[in-house]
Amino acid sequence: MPESVTTVPPELLPLIPALLLGVGLAASSGLRTFLPLLMLAFAAKFNFFGMALSENFAWLASDLALYSLAAATVIEILGDKIPVVDHALDAVGTFSRPVAGALGAAAVLNISDPATAAMVGIIVGAPLSFGVHAVKAGTRGASTVTTAGMGNPLLSLGEDIMALFIGALSIALPILVPVILLIAVYLLWKIYRGTRGLLRRTA
Repeated sequence: MPESVTTVPPELLPLIPALLLGVGLAASSGLRTFLPLLMLAFAAKFNFFGMALSENFAWLASDLALYSLAAATVIEILGDKIPVVDHALDAVGTFSRPVAGALGAAAVLNISDPATAAMVGIIVGAPLSFGVHAVKAGTRGASTVTTAGMGNPLLSLGEDIMALFIGALSIALPILVPVILLIAVYLLWKIYRGTRGLLRRTA
């Protein structure tokens, strides 16, 4: 008698790319609150890569949402280059980035029930975004102590590039999200270990 093979139910197959996209957006949101949402809204507005938002989150692609997200993105990126302000943004990001991660993950799920989409977004997006944010904030704190804050703008620029790369590639090729995240986690961990090691030597 042949062994049974576990397969993914056909009705769930269309959700796999959306889930992978949501995971990528959540990880990117852990670095920058508004940039991943701006990229998602822009892609949906102009139908890049066939991007379509869930009906209940279509407002993200509105002109008002695009302008608001663009302004918030610029303010966050510029503010993160300023000493003291960057730590204030990280403090606010402890709450705002998990929310952004959950929102991004929920918005791309083609689920008719908004409550279910929101719940999946919270379960998938919020913890991942918070985890990335926690590593980022810890690295920034160690950099502040070891370099008197002088190295923070360079770290911030690297985070901008990483958030942009993860978000854009997640939208274009969600199937690559697991590989992207493995690389990103490895890089973040190496940077974190490096700054913590420098902090111990300085102490």
